[in-house]
Amino acid sequence: MDKSKGALEAEVSRALTQWEKNYLGRGSLSVKSDILRDMIIVSLRGILTPAEYALCKDTEGMIPVKEYRNGLVESGVDELKEIILSLTNFEVCSFYTDISTKTGERIIVFKLTGNLEETFA
Repeated sequence: MDKSKGALEAEVSRALTQWEKNYLGRGSLSVKSDILRDMIIVSLRGILTPAEYALCKDTEGMIPVKEYRNGLVESGVDELKEIILSLTNFEVCSFYTDISTKTGERIIVFKLTGNLEETFA
């Protein structure tokens, strides 16, 4: 791979931020991506709106917000997989995501078909 690990991690973060703005209509406040063996782990902060935080004060509001937000990301998973493939030359074999309704942080894990981290050795 021509790029350094840090450069690719930054590129993944930029690409996901752009995807959020294009697909979801707004981006997170900060994004950090880490490559670990055959995974890319992405932490996105500042996902929830003030209204969503207000709804999440009790379980009755938290569950629908969590389901809705996860559903939005899941509906764009094919695009996300294409972005990762184009940046890494590895296909995504599985995708995991969850959001904390307390902190407004989303974690995304892309499990790849090969060990991306080894390409930097």
